Amino acid sequence: MVIEKTLPNGIRVVGENLPTFRSVAVGVWLRTGSITETPEQSGISHFIEHMLFKGTKKRTARDIAAQLDAIGGQINAFTAKECTCYYVKVLDEHLDVGLDVLSDMLMNSKFDPYDIEKEKGVITEEIGMSIDNPEDYVHDLINRTYYEGHPLSHPILGTVQSVNAIDRDQILGYLHEHYGADDAVIAVAGNFDPERIADRLEAYFGALDFEGPAKKAGGEAHTVPDKGSISVARRDIEQVHICLGLPGFSMDDARRYPTLVLNNLFGGSMSSRLFQSIREERGLAYSVYSYPSAYSDTGMVGIYAGTSPRQVEAVLELTVKEMKALLADKITKEEFEQSRAQLKGNYILGMEGTSSRMTALGKNMTLLGKIVSEEEIVEKIDSVTIDDVVEAMAMIFDFTKMSAALVGKVGDEDRVRGILS
Repeated sequence: MVIEKTLPNGIRVVGENLPTFRSVAVGVWLRTGSITETPEQSGISHFIEHMLFKGTKKRTARDIAAQLDAIGGQINAFTAKECTCYYVKVLDEHLDVGLDVLSDMLMNSKFDPYDIEKEKGVITEEIGMSIDNPEDYVHDLINRTYYEGHPLSHPILGTVQSVNAIDRDQILGYLHEHYGADDAVIAVAGNFDPERIADRLEAYFGALDFEGPAKKAGGEAHTVPDKGSISVARRDIEQVHICLGLPGFSMDDARRYPTLVLNNLFGGSMSSRLFQSIREERGLAYSVYSYPSAYSDTGMVGIYAGTSPRQVEAVLELTVKEMKALLADKITKEEFEQSRAQLKGNYILGMEGTSSRMTALGKNMTLLGKIVSEEEIVEKIDSVTIDDVVEAMAMIFDFTKMSAALVGKVGDEDRVRGILS
């Protein structure tokens, strides 16, 4: 049973009652992330996420963790490009404890200046750890390269300089602009009373409204560059980490489902063409895969491989060869049906938990403004045809729009450009 309500203060509530479960997952979703930040604010959404765990008017940081630990519950948060989510997962009998802690963090956090300064050091270390991990860094680099000039290019963690410039006034100003009730969605999945859930959420979150007198303006329209580019970060490490970026589709685009089928058969699984060609047949890489990323108004299909410097050109040539082979020879009925069945199976299995169901509800309501049911998604997967995949593939495998990011001992950059052109 799926419910959809709006609290008196404007918070949208979406829930799925699962009476056979013993757990409840609750997430407070806000439509704010790195995409809503100015260059001067870079990293502030993620910084605020950290600060909400640092203590409230009635709880210390230790109290927040200890109260959930004491009931075997979980509390966490994440910041993404387009949204931020704070969530708890508890046994159904402890729902009120989870709601009390979560609402207290959102409405009563102290943002103590001492804690702010201390957390700058923590996040600076997090940024350094990400930069030092070449596989993490190459994915950040492809986002900056493929989405150059678009807010999706903004790093979620920010930069050392922007994080160190954040102060309490900036944090409170950002909260007033982006943490209002009108910006919030509460998603609930699990064993709860559907007749009482709105009243229970109103009791805890009814006072949530950071919105100041000046409402934020509508978002500016941005476009993804029409022409691909290449970024290289040379490092003295054992492998070269490669990431290619190709055109993708938004969360609400019907072509997203053919893209998911294509991804499975091209590079999204161990039986995919890319994995079999590069790893299994030739042993050129340990890790090689493709992945689609979809946002509210655009998307990208990424291809990653990690290989030795002497094998970079061979890996790139094989990747391009596999793309061209799919374009020329199309897709067999057998691999299409296998990929579609795999996609459906993975999706259904992935939804067998309260956390995954809460996440699906919250993300769709926050970014799309609607509920997309499990039945609707399965129906869309079942309705994908080979022709749909071929049509999407022709738009995705567009070499004029392909970007690339490489991290490591990269040799002849012009040779790389030639292979990818």
